[in-house]
Amino acid sequence: MNHPESQASLRRAALAFALASVLASCGKDAPERHGLLDAEGTSEPLSGQYLVPGADFLGVHGLTFDRDDNLYVGSVIGQAIHKVDVNTGESEVFVGPPQGMADDLEFGPDGTLVWTSILTGKVHARRPDGTVFVLADNLPGINSIAFRDDGRLFVTQVLWGDALWELDLKGRKEPRRVIADMGHLNGFDFGKDGLLYGPLLYKGRAVKIDVDSGALSAVAAGFRIPVAANLDSHDNLYVPDTALGRVLRVDIHSGEKTLVATVPEGIDNLALDSRDQLYITNMVDNAILNINTRTGATRTVVKSALAVPGGLDVRVENGVDQIYLGDLFSFKKISGASGAVTELKRGLRDRMEMPMTVTLQGNRAVTSSWFTNAVEVFNLATNESVATYHDLKHPVDALELEPGVLLIAEQGTGRLLRVSGEHGAKRKTIAENLPGMAAMRPVPGDKEGKPITRVYLTDTRNGQLLRLNPDNGKRQVIAEGLDRPEGFAVAPDGTIVLA
Repeated sequence: MNHPESQASLRRAALAFALASVLASCGKDAPERHGLLDAEGTSEPLSGQYLVPGADFLGVHGLTFDRDDNLYVGSVIGQAIHKVDVNTGESEVFVGPPQGMADDLEFGPDGTLVWTSILTGKVHARRPDGTVFVLADNLPGINSIAFRDDGRLFVTQVLWGDALWELDLKGRKEPRRVIADMGHLNGFDFGKDGLLYGPLLYKGRAVKIDVDSGALSAVAAGFRIPVAANLDSHDNLYVPDTALGRVLRVDIHSGEKTLVATVPEGIDNLALDSRDQLYITNMVDNAILNINTRTGATRTVVKSALAVPGGLDVRVENGVDQIYLGDLFSFKKISGASGAVTELKRGLRDRMEMPMTVTLQGNRAVTSSWFTNAVEVFNLATNESVATYHDLKHPVDALELEPGVLLIAEQGTGRLLRVSGEHGAKRKTIAENLPGMAAMRPVPGDKEGKPITRVYLTDTRNGQLLRLNPDNGKRQVIAEGLDRPEGFAVAPDGTIVLA
């Protein structure tokens, strides 16, 4: 049995860990801006120590080399571009947040760096003198980018769009749509023949496109999820299959495929330097790998145990505190005693809705993701998904009021929803006009196995902690005047640990 003091202690440790992990990922020290809230809303500061080492990146995606073979990588959630030493793994911020959000990036002939900000629909550019400007806007899902040898610039939309565009780096011409509805063309490159070579995510093929006529033809097929394509100086096309963790070399004339290397699933992009040395990123492992294209040997440039640590919850298993973490590209369990990380679900290998928050209730875990606009329920005993709820608008947290009945904070509409029925077909608005919702937890006091009758909810916009009735939406302000309150934990004695 767990004593209240023990339970409160482990929850305090869990929150301190969450803050430390996120801040370590940003390369910063932990601040004293978190603490305990008592019944009167006053607080006392907490301190913590690192349980899992951090990293310089919050997810790593596109990568490119400049003319001197310096490596640059982009992070979407970290909203930054980093310059990385490929020998030591050391890095420094080249373009910081928020402009630095980069899913893919490439240098132009004049040294201008251009990158795509997928979550904002913008294309940014940085001139050699350091000036950063917006090159294009209103392109949802803008993802991949490449220059042709003659300096012409092309970008694609994927996931939230499906089109190839030509952009004018000087800004004199409007964007020109080359082709649409291809099957989601991802990372691509140009050959010596002036044709564009790239993968179609949803069709499992590598194709080539004439960017003047829009004519498209197949190069190779039989991939599970091809995510990128780059050519070396001999016109060998390298294509990573992220779902299988394979890097393949493709003959662009015959379509013949040769396996070069096998790595963990989750490859996001690749690039070759001037000596045809191949580098890939793995977003699940927050990793950059160097692959020997002759032997298939891999060298880790940088890697971390966590990629994009988000929401978490804690329970005791066999006398040991276990922290369940939504790491965006994976669902993980971490030993509170040793810091050992266990991967429960891996993105692109397993069916999973990119978890960003976690709520533990009995033997089940409820995760939510505004990235995939979904909520998922896991059975922790079997590590299986038991229910998934789609078609939500930026769900930022969720919990089960009772089995099969969920309360979902839908930040995109400012509504608190009660969801039930097959695939969540029944949806009732419990409260609205709450666009600042951030996190929810049950109020202690309800008996285990009985429906939840009260929940706590943070409101970042109004700086409040609320107590709410999930049946009728009636709410009471518990604490106010807070500075953007987000995640929190509740001990059985009612003490709240608030970030």
